[in-house]
Amino acid sequence: MKYINTLKKLTFIFVALLFFTACNNKLDELPENRSFTEETDYTNSTDMILPLIGAYAEFQSRGWEEFPLISVRGDDVNAGGLGDQQDFSEADKYNYNKDYWMYNSLWQNYYGDIIKMHSAIEQIELYKENGGDATLANQYIAEVKTLRAFLLFQLSRVWGDIFITTSSDPSDLLVASLSTKDEVMQHISNQMEEAITSLPDIRPNQRTDIRGGVTKYTALAIKALANLELKNYQGVADATSKIISSGKFNLEPDFYELFKLDGKLNNENLLELQYSDFGQGAGSTQSYLFAFFGPQGWTPNVAGSNSGWGFYEPSLKYIKFMLSRNETIRLETSVLFTNRGIEAIKSDPAYATIPSWITNTTRDGDVINDYARALFASGKHYLPSNQLTPGRKDYGTNKNLTCIRYAEVLLMHAEAITQGATGTGMTADQAVNEVRLRAGLNSLSGVTNAQVMNEKFAELAMEWGTRYYDMIRLENYNELNYDGRAFSEDKKFLPYPQTQVDKLPILRSNE
Repeated sequence: MKYINTLKKLTFIFVALLFFTACNNKLDELPENRSFTEETDYTNSTDMILPLIGAYAEFQSRGWEEFPLISVRGDDVNAGGLGDQQDFSEADKYNYNKDYWMYNSLWQNYYGDIIKMHSAIEQIELYKENGGDATLANQYIAEVKTLRAFLLFQLSRVWGDIFITTSSDPSDLLVASLSTKDEVMQHISNQMEEAITSLPDIRPNQRTDIRGGVTKYTALAIKALANLELKNYQGVADATSKIISSGKFNLEPDFYELFKLDGKLNNENLLELQYSDFGQGAGSTQSYLFAFFGPQGWTPNVAGSNSGWGFYEPSLKYIKFMLSRNETIRLETSVLFTNRGIEAIKSDPAYATIPSWITNTTRDGDVINDYARALFASGKHYLPSNQLTPGRKDYGTNKNLTCIRYAEVLLMHAEAITQGATGTGMTADQAVNEVRLRAGLNSLSGVTNAQVMNEKFAELAMEWGTRYYDMIRLENYNELNYDGRAFSEDKKFLPYPQTQVDKLPILRSNE
């Protein structure tokens, strides 16, 4: 877990990233701690990249609890039960406990990193003022702004009205006013418009200085996401049209492998959290704790591979939705089935007969045994045991976590057009059908907004809470009332963490 006990002035430790591809070929070396002090020589322009590396390092070092809390609400996913994280399960049911540690951890971690990124920008500006290359400095600043915008975007979707930080001094929060969600999203859109002009005009995986680092298309995608929350559909279409018209991105042909090792730094990815075991079967590793999502007590193809914790599962509603569409590729990829789960599907007379390919053994030979906490596990967070580096045993080690991919850009583009916007590069039909073609589905003609939303449900389930936030934005609350859950509009945001309310009185007045 990642904890930040206090928010301090952060001119701080920066670590070299595993994907930093400097000319001295440090790719396979372990990260090296670097710190800035009052004695930093800002006239040494070769060090100007170090604050940027630090910002990327902070962005990658996500606590395992953050993504689950952001993404667990919605009719596509359920929290696994019968564990020691009861309030996580309750959040999935819209019963919120503001004293729950996960709430505070998400808030502290994200704001802590946002403040560190302000510090990184301030450091880069000092190098620039002391003779550093202005064009390069502006690019570095734009990259940090883009990383910061993604974190701010997630915070506002979770809590609505939040702080827009303006400096690296956390004490500013004591006197800052809250900005509405719309103000935050407009701020993000404006920040990305500023950043775009200074960022590289390439795919992230084409960068040779910082492999997988953000580019103008990452910023455009975040701008599109922010405008989607604002229901500024023309703003969405303007941003997605530029991404599509660039011709630089394409869908990974194999949807199943997109979420495995082949998905790392894929042509489809505009932003991802990158991890590595450095190709070694032992020793240090930079990894996300994917065990949270994995099944308990599996029988792996590669004996000795560790199972997961069972706290995160695709919903039965999602699975039945996919079966009703005759989905195969995306359903197999997204869901790991137990025999108990298969029987639960069949217990519904409408699904008494299911395709024979649905089994508790994955195509890679891992057997998903029954376990108490859940009926299913997330296939999108599954790395087959035969893709683990020999010698590694931890569930999912060496797997990346995708943040934004081209399929989402295509579907946002189609959504904006079906909401009345005009775009270039593709029609709504073309954008939706490109996604459907990969899934092995027939093409649609005259696609409607409802069809686009169904496609987003099918394609983006269990990814960053997209389904939940779509339903909130469209006020389609009935979809969130499923399996005994009772959603109401006053439940759309989490309550502010009590620890933060105690520190920041303005939160109390806005609860």
